[in-house]
Amino acid sequence: MQKKYILALDSGTVKNRAVIFDKNGELVSYAEKKISVDVPCEDWIEQDADEIWSTQLWTAREALRLADIGHQEIAGVAVTNQRETSLVWNRHTGRPVYPAISWQSRQTEGICEKLKKMGLQEEIRQKTSLVVNPYFSGTKLIWILDNVAGARDMAKQGDLIFGTVDTWLMWKLSGGEIFATDYSNASRSMLFHLKNLEWDAELLEQLDIPACMMPAVYPSSYIYGMTEPSTLGSAIPIAACIGNQQADLFGQACFDKGEAKNSYGEGSFFLMNAGHEFSHSRNGLITTVAWGIGDEVTYALEGSIFMSGATLKWLKNGLGILKSMPDSEWVSKQVPDTDGVYFVPSFRGLSAPYWDTQTTGMIIGLKESTQRAHIIRAALAALAYQVRDVYEAICSDIDVPIYDLRVDGGASANNLLLQFQADILNIPIIRPYITETTALGAAYLAGLATGVWKDVDELRRIHRSGIVFKPQMSEERRTALYDGWQDAVSKVIGWPN
Repeated sequence: MQKKYILALDSGTVKNRAVIFDKNGELVSYAEKKISVDVPCEDWIEQDADEIWSTQLWTAREALRLADIGHQEIAGVAVTNQRETSLVWNRHTGRPVYPAISWQSRQTEGICEKLKKMGLQEEIRQKTSLVVNPYFSGTKLIWILDNVAGARDMAKQGDLIFGTVDTWLMWKLSGGEIFATDYSNASRSMLFHLKNLEWDAELLEQLDIPACMMPAVYPSSYIYGMTEPSTLGSAIPIAACIGNQQADLFGQACFDKGEAKNSYGEGSFFLMNAGHEFSHSRNGLITTVAWGIGDEVTYALEGSIFMSGATLKWLKNGLGILKSMPDSEWVSKQVPDTDGVYFVPSFRGLSAPYWDTQTTGMIIGLKESTQRAHIIRAALAALAYQVRDVYEAICSDIDVPIYDLRVDGGASANNLLLQFQADILNIPIIRPYITETTALGAAYLAGLATGVWKDVDELRRIHRSGIVFKPQMSEERRTALYDGWQDAVSKVIGWPN
């Protein structure tokens, strides 16, 4: 029987998905299930590791059922994941010692301050290209070792192991046989040497993290092992592992240096293919591993924006002025512009390129004539302005132009947002034909590892573009609006928290 399908497992922040693609890169079936989020304290965000696994397994089995194909026809399984969400579990029992700490959680602020006082900030930046920030997974590992009774001693004895969601899912899929991650996920830890492509022994020692806790690290397109037969019906190669934003970059066919994408999810993530040579950003961005295929590694420049779709969610659940997130488009169209209102949604601090964790959010420019439509439209504009901030930083870092921006994520369904994004960047914005680009990128990598596709050139030939939004705004208007945004941001920075 010809194995011509790839099953991609996409573990996100609020839901897990499973998508089956065929040899033509077409979506065959799709299943999803929500994951609960726990907020035990202010700014702490945690999730149940067992629920992450059980919902992901359910979606995989449901996608197979909906596709009406046999598990024997699956050439490989791909895993992509919310990158910095972190777990520690017992290697003997498979039981987590603490809930998964979400990438969004701020509970490691104190650890970050300690690392800065130890003078490690520059060493970490030089080796890992990351800033010391609660966002990254290494501080979450330290927090668990510091706060779970007996954890550090058990770790030193070799009983506890660490991983992000990809490592956890591959461990569970294989019945505990695979303990691994890929370059892209490892590069989000503050513990991984980006040029040497290995866990940094000096950092592990300085941070008192036992090296035996760390998973093996391999290329993103790679046969990691086999699924345990009872999981999906037979032993199937797990043939790709990659962080979700890097998978999205690959799924958007950004195979060449200078090609870029932005995802509008809970947060917003702008990644540009930076080629095969490692270099540091000079403008507040992160260099990260995009993917590894064989012996070749591709790097990316990334700007992470903490509040994107979460901004619209706050308008709905916090202020109560939005009934649903899709309503943001038609409500915003009730007014021609924001009437001078700017909304800086720095509820979790300002991320790239500012990296100011002490700021709070601000709405400025309110008048008696201000309506809810102006505030909602200003929130949409904020999503686009934050992308412009990252775009400007990237353009200052690289020697190749960005000719267009490929976009996806929930808010990318909003035509008003994408037109404004094209206008404020002055480049075309492309919304893909297949919206599940994260799963597609992971599937492409698994297909390369299993021979479903021969090479990247074949992927270029089958990849289909979507709708293009072209700039329509005058340069004078564009400059005035963006200057207003930068002025608003300058007022937020340093505001008492």
